[in-house]
Amino acid sequence: MTTFVLATHNEKKRTELLAVLQPHLGADTEVRSAGELGLGDVAETGTTFAENALIKARAAAAATGLPAIADDSGICVDVLGGAPGIFSARWAGRHGDDRANLELLLAQLSDIADEHRGAQFRCAAAAVTVDGRELTAEGVMPGRLARTPVGEHGFGYDPIFVPEGSTRSAAQLTPEEKNARSHRRLAFDALARLLADHGGGLG
Repeated sequence: MTTFVLATHNEKKRTELLAVLQPHLGADTEVRSAGELGLGDVAETGTTFAENALIKARAAAAATGLPAIADDSGICVDVLGGAPGIFSARWAGRHGDDRANLELLLAQLSDIADEHRGAQFRCAAAAVTVDGRELTAEGVMPGRLARTPVGEHGFGYDPIFVPEGSTRSAAQLTPEEKNARSHRRLAFDALARLLADHGGGLG
């Protein structure tokens, strides 16, 4: 049995990440989340998604002695110079208040014309192995921001993000549709390839 730690306390993200990771997991692989294991929150003091993902993975690996993987992700809006970026989860001032974050972003863009509402979801995935190797990979899902939230799936900014080539928000896509093209899928697919190239894997 291979066990690794998924360094997240967000249950919605945990569900999404497990679906994204599933193709890379062996039959004898056990995934435990930081929340399940009672690990404390870690201060995300990095200045990039990759730095924050590594901070979380390092902390989980150090606390458990197990290999760990983590991600850091957010929405990057063109007219805001890439913000909220790494501050996406606390854009309105309190970490994890999805509704407040979304409403503040919509208010800030209220006067921005539709053709200038380009944005990207970005994700950095990181792995820290028991022998101390550290790997990171990134994924991007381009799109644009709608003016009103719509859809019941997903979390965070999904209700106002319309992926490139779609007429539906990320929150209107089924989990399978979103996971097939998401920034997290791209990042973790790339991370799995890096681990395989370095003689390891996720299971």
